[in-house]
Amino acid sequence: MIRAGLIFLAVGQGLAGATQLFLPRVFYEHGPWVSMLPPYNEHLMRDVGALTLAYVFVLVVAAVTMERRIVCTALAANLVFTLPHFVFHAFHLEGYTFGAALWQTVLLGLGVLIPLALLYSVVFSRVRPS
Repeated sequence: MIRAGLIFLAVGQGLAGATQLFLPRVFYEHGPWVSMLPPYNEHLMRDVGALTLAYVFVLVVAAVTMERRIVCTALAANLVFTLPHFVFHAFHLEGYTFGAALWQTVLLGLGVLIPLALLYSVVFSRVRPS
């Protein structure tokens, strides 16, 4: 279960990070809600993509090794990004339709709840990674 969660987080964030790094204009113009926060900045988009892939790498290492400290570190690193990202978007909904605001808030909220639940499971459960 923990490994599957780590892989899920790595794939989801990895797709976004790779698109930001290698196809920044595509991510900006077609990524959900991004173009509503202009102006486009290729350097910033590529940097965000590279940084995202850096913590995705840690998620992948955690999923492969399942070593408890690495799993906890990876999930905490994920939360260092996803929690402030969620908070920012939750308080900047102007210009969105109700449906888009709801969809964005739910998806970004899951990006916080999933690693929190996995971290809780690793820290407080009797079932632990190796």
